[in-house]
Amino acid sequence: MNTREDKLSRAMLATPPSGIRKFFEMLIGHDDVISLSVGEPDFPTPWLMREEAFYHLEKGQTSYTSNWGLLELREEIAKYLERYGAFYNPRKEIIITVGASEGVDATLRCILNPGDEIIVSQPCYVNYTTLANLTGAKVIDLDTSRTGFYPTAAEIEKLITPKTKALMICSPNNPTGTVTPAQELEKIAELVKKQQIWVISDEIYCELVYDGTEHTTIASFPGMKDYTIILNGFSKSFAMTGWRIGYIAAPEDITAEVIKLHGYNTICAPIMSQYAALEGLRNGWSEVEKMRVSYQQRRNLMVKEFNDMGLPVPEPKGAFYMFPDISSTGLTSEEFATRLFSKYSVAVVPGSVFGAGGEGHIRCCYATAIDKIKTALDRIAEFTDSCRRG
Repeated sequence: MNTREDKLSRAMLATPPSGIRKFFEMLIGHDDVISLSVGEPDFPTPWLMREEAFYHLEKGQTSYTSNWGLLELREEIAKYLERYGAFYNPRKEIIITVGASEGVDATLRCILNPGDEIIVSQPCYVNYTTLANLTGAKVIDLDTSRTGFYPTAAEIEKLITPKTKALMICSPNNPTGTVTPAQELEKIAELVKKQQIWVISDEIYCELVYDGTEHTTIASFPGMKDYTIILNGFSKSFAMTGWRIGYIAAPEDITAEVIKLHGYNTICAPIMSQYAALEGLRNGWSEVEKMRVSYQQRRNLMVKEFNDMGLPVPEPKGAFYMFPDISSTGLTSEEFATRLFSKYSVAVVPGSVFGAGGEGHIRCCYATAIDKIKTALDRIAEFTDSCRRG
């Protein structure tokens, strides 16, 4: 006799829920909890972008767009990418997606076959490995905790086999905030071309960099456009998480396959979100800069406080996360996060959910009001002291 489980997908039954969303769900109904867990800006979407969406709603522009997205938006994205030395045809090499997360899923499904191998730089955003596993491919963990939490060509080369199909990287990185140096990206680019594999580059945080750090896309190196798939979007830099608007920039042989899947599973991104994003690219950069400066101030405070309380953390150069080392408390990252939540009403994410190299750390998001950050830091310091006292 068949069980209920027999009626469900074995692949999905074997897929764990998101470790990040688990802690997000714990917050519901707990108004006294300070959350440093979910990577979401505490700013509203800039007014000029909201106003643009209202305008198009009032005009009754509520239809589907092309599967590819608004051409005007794709043209503006192409101009934007040119700033970083990456050149894409807006008609055939850029697709507007329902957030960058759809871009991850669509890209992996369009390049991976069962039995292929994909090297994933870890710690990493939780959906990379899960979505890759669902294709039937084998995920090869690249633990970057020994190399400053960014991938190196030397370590990647050790993992390449005849089955290697792709490499997945993210800079600035979630969860660590590290930025892969341009010199190292150049070495990785040479290795990718030599091995003729894809590199999937998640650049969703590229506008949130600090201390004069400049973003470099691996697609800008000679010959790399043919091997690079860029994932990006508007959720983080433009505070548009709920609008679900992202994009893929890739060679035409990739986009020709992705657009088929995109047409079947989502049709297109919401038209109002596309118009708002277009306005952001044209006129919203001063608002992005205001948010970036605020994040940098919060980062500076948190780095000092974590180091002072004996939870060492290197200064992040991008994104809005840091990854303090909590191993001195004697707790696992899951234990630390759970007890901190239950006893001190502060939510963080255990580093273990981000894959290889994450254990012994917690991810803290500083896209939170600075007064709440100060209170959270006081509570974390008190909790840390209590752990060390036994």
